[in-house]
Amino acid sequence: MVEFVVLTYVTWLTNYLLGTTCCLFIKLGEKTKMSWVLVLLSFIVLSGDGIISEGASRSHVFNVGAIFGLNTLHGKVANIAMKAAEDDVNSDPSFLGGSKLRILMYDAKRSGFLSIIGALKFMETDAVAIIGPQTSIMAHVLSYIANELKVPMLSFTALDPSLSPLQFPFFVQTAPSDLFLMRGIAEMITYFGWSDVVALYNDDDNSRNGVTSLGDELEGRRCKISYKAVLPLDAVITSPREIIDELTKIQGMESRVIIVHTFPTTGTMIFEEAKKLGMMEQGYVWIATTWLTSLLDSFNPIPPKKIEAIRGVLTLRIHTPESRKRGDFAARWNKLSNGTVGLNVYGLYAYDTVWIIARAVKSLLDSGANISFSKDSKLTSLKGGTLNLGALSIFDQGPQFLEYIVKTKMSGVTGPVQFLPDRSMLQPAYDIINIADGGFKQIGYWSNHSGLSVIPPESLYGKPPNRSSSNQHLYNVTWPGGMSETPRGWVFPNNGRRLRIGVPNRASFKDFVSSVNGSNKVDGYSIDVFEAAIKLLPYPVPHEFVLFGDGLKNPNYNELVNNVSTGVFDAVVGDIAIVKRRIKIVDFTQPYIESGLVVVAAVTKLNDTPWAFLRPFTLPMWAVTAAFFLIIGSVIWVLEHRINDEFRGPPSSQVVTILWFTFSTMFFSHRENTVSTLGRVVLLIWLFVVLIITSSYTASLTSILTVQQLNSPIKGVDTLISSSERVGFQVGSYAENYMIDELNIARSRLVALGSPKEFATALQNGTVSAIVDERPYVDLFLSEFCGFAIRGQAFTRSGWGFAFPRDSPLAVDMSTAILGLSETGQLQKIREKWLSKSNCSNLNGSHLDDDQEQLGLHSFWGLFVMCGVACFIALLIYFFKIVRDFCNDHKPEEEAIVPSPKNSHSNTLQTFLAYLDKKEDKAKRRLKRKRNHDLSVKFSRPM
Repeated sequence: MVEFVVLTYVTWLTNYLLGTTCCLFIKLGEKTKMSWVLVLLSFIVLSGDGIISEGASRSHVFNVGAIFGLNTLHGKVANIAMKAAEDDVNSDPSFLGGSKLRILMYDAKRSGFLSIIGALKFMETDAVAIIGPQTSIMAHVLSYIANELKVPMLSFTALDPSLSPLQFPFFVQTAPSDLFLMRGIAEMITYFGWSDVVALYNDDDNSRNGVTSLGDELEGRRCKISYKAVLPLDAVITSPREIIDELTKIQGMESRVIIVHTFPTTGTMIFEEAKKLGMMEQGYVWIATTWLTSLLDSFNPIPPKKIEAIRGVLTLRIHTPESRKRGDFAARWNKLSNGTVGLNVYGLYAYDTVWIIARAVKSLLDSGANISFSKDSKLTSLKGGTLNLGALSIFDQGPQFLEYIVKTKMSGVTGPVQFLPDRSMLQPAYDIINIADGGFKQIGYWSNHSGLSVIPPESLYGKPPNRSSSNQHLYNVTWPGGMSETPRGWVFPNNGRRLRIGVPNRASFKDFVSSVNGSNKVDGYSIDVFEAAIKLLPYPVPHEFVLFGDGLKNPNYNELVNNVSTGVFDAVVGDIAIVKRRIKIVDFTQPYIESGLVVVAAVTKLNDTPWAFLRPFTLPMWAVTAAFFLIIGSVIWVLEHRINDEFRGPPSSQVVTILWFTFSTMFFSHRENTVSTLGRVVLLIWLFVVLIITSSYTASLTSILTVQQLNSPIKGVDTLISSSERVGFQVGSYAENYMIDELNIARSRLVALGSPKEFATALQNGTVSAIVDERPYVDLFLSEFCGFAIRGQAFTRSGWGFAFPRDSPLAVDMSTAILGLSETGQLQKIREKWLSKSNCSNLNGSHLDDDQEQLGLHSFWGLFVMCGVACFIALLIYFFKIVRDFCNDHKPEEEAIVPSPKNSHSNTLQTFLAYLDKKEDKAKRRLKRKRNHDLSVKFSRPM
């Protein structure tokens, strides 16, 4: 009796110590973990109770251990599936060469301590592999034993992404890791346009590490987990109190997208309590991991009351393609299970896991290896007193057997079974299920190959992967509350706090934003735009404005925007320029007004001068135009002089004719006719040139005389860069840093100015030669102060917007509202209310330079070249013809005359010039008489 009491006490103490230790085991360091494993082994392996005994290899039966909680859903389904696989393997004696495969099931009863006991019992039976454990907590623990004793451990339920084959080489996941599950959920969140989610999970390795992977996947897509609601272990929860507390916290938060990564028991309680709290209504989004589809598949049909609690929920199921093997196995299931439980996807993976082991055993036997086990020297060397540590043996062929397992390539009930080099399963994919009225419907698929689709993934594997947003599709979803429209995914926190919106307390340009009479109330152009946009939102936005700055000088806008990223303000409203430095830390709305840096300087009028009519053309243009008038007149005279009486006469008369003719073409009023073909061609081209020149002159002069022109030595930003003059800027503006960093203007040249009056004074007294500021400020300045104008064009392009924290959904909605204001014209009305005022004439409205208005030679050189080439070609043809005619006219005459002394070149030139001056019809008559005389002389000679 005493011995029984002592034994009972020792057993209870062992169970208590090890059960408590297992829960904290995973939190220990690696070296500490291994030490605890050895202590556990030493404590458990007792010589008197016969748990461990020496054994030899039994070649006719191959033992495979299985550790599951048979009182759990996965344990029930796995037990039935594995027994069916065992029978199928052994039904063909030749498959293992006459040997048999034996599955030894151990019921761990969801206890960590009993899981360790089960693993050690299987080591006594010389098991070649262990299927399990069921949870990732025990997978971390038992993998150290598997590594030490070289026994492969295969699990299709412990899918923790942190179970790395580098750390645990003898642990193999025979179903897709939860890493892919979380990747699929992250892509769903991105697809529906959400940015913040809440994760609700149990505090165990599998759930915790899965949520960590989800956070990593979301971060890569600019999304995040805004809150992690941690529940006790699934086996520990006995009442919904902890669940209600966490759900109540979530109710008061901003995000309405909730990811539930837990187990069937806890998950069912979560949705029942959420239903009671009104969290299954419109606006909420619930995404459950694979636990829910396992529950639905195992107990189909689900009672209407339970369906009501999960209506609108999205969940995922590991995808297994349709096949004959799967259909045959599903048809057998009801007989195998006697109708106690339905077949879920983990039953399929349990069946294939047994076949993976069977095929590896076959490969090991075919290789000629003799299965054997040997003692572990590390254990036999321990001084354990009565402990029988020698019962634990190493599987000598374990590494080779493991290699055959990971090289498996077969077609199972789950589809193609193959491991990639990193031990992950080939082509992981998931079905996406939506719980709706009357049951559940499939709305699409997710695969690691092509993302979201509405067609089975296996039909896409033969095509190149396409993860573009336009290629991602899902069918319509029924959301909680029966909504068909995708929920926004967030609301303002129901915690009574109003949004704190920072507003710059400006000392100048108060038309944009300012406090009213020194109070906390603010108004201005920017405030009116913000309030108008808020009214367009489909939900209320409680907010309050908080002034930033003392109002004596303009605040530093970079510090103001930085307060959004640090959480001091929930948003910033005002004349906030959207620049690169700021957009890195906050999100801006759509710009509500265009901006950009411009140069403003003092100017004087240019059109109050009697010589304004000369300003359309530059001096070189005038000179070239005048020269071409003279050239064209001369060319026409040359071409027409010998045949046109209007171009003949005394020299003085001919000069007047040339000048009159050429300048009268300016008005197309020339009286002289051109009779030669070459002259007409040249005149036609010249008249076209004159038409272009006079039209351009008229347009330019009209612009000059009707639009006031301004003059200033500052022509634009290039003038500021090349000069050494001082430049002004507004206090608090980003223009200072831009000029220093981008334009390389020395800081010593910059002068800070605080108000429009200081702008005007500094420009008038020459303190600065120009001021660089944003266009809206400059426009307001020019509307009040005269004698200044914008010089050149804006040299940056930007706009003003409202700043929100990164990934804030309110920024997107506000951008949509601002676009709505613009389309309805309300934005323009607000601008006219605050900014459309002017105390000056149109002087400040123009920023055109005199140099930019003048037309230069570069605009017309093509016309002048064309006209010059035409003149040159015409003269060349003309002189060639004249020389030919001159030679034909004078050479025969010289031969007929009695030979005389050779004429000098001067005489020939004089004769040629005289020939040029003669009228062409007389020369032709003379040539005709000479030809007639020559003919008469020829016929009068004696024959």
